[in-house]
Amino acid sequence: MTAPDGLRAQLRCLPPAELVTTAARLRAATKPATPTDAAKLALRSIARRWRQLTQEITALDTQLERLVAMAAPALVAVKGVGTETAAVLLVAAGDNPERLRSEAAFAHLCGVAPIPASSGKTTRHRLNREANWALYLIAVGRMAWHRPTRVYVQRRTEQGKTTAEIIRCLKRYIARELYGILVSRPAA
Repeated sequence: MTAPDGLRAQLRCLPPAELVTTAARLRAATKPATPTDAAKLALRSIARRWRQLTQEITALDTQLERLVAMAAPALVAVKGVGTETAAVLLVAAGDNPERLRSEAAFAHLCGVAPIPASSGKTTRHRLNREANWALYLIAVGRMAWHRPTRVYVQRRTEQGKTTAEIIRCLKRYIARELYGILVSRPAA
């Protein structure tokens, strides 16, 4: 954005991958004398660092996928549960899933056991944990492709429920479903 006009015009319309490739190939003086030279040097450096970090992320994602598949193959086998969401749920459950006394305790841990946070005439619920994110992704994904979930969403919509309320109900159901899988896995 702050590069000189000529350089900015050259790079502006490129898609992200091509932009990184082009920026990484920029020829720049090691001791820049002009703003354009300085911008080229900075862009080349940033592009090369972006490439390096992307390679590191890819390698770490591969390792995470392997570890999660080893730790909880049944969890990853559930449709809609990917490596990242499974990892978040595994961290939430911890190394000793037997400490989760019930599926309600797991739901509370994930933040899908509603806690009243009402004031006046408004009735709402406050969620209280990060693992809620993983359940949200699964719920939204199922709303898009899982036929029974889509039928449920349609029925609840006809009953006057909002999308947020429907997602909250779905997350509670998913927590109930995944609890059994999490507590049945062998200890790490």
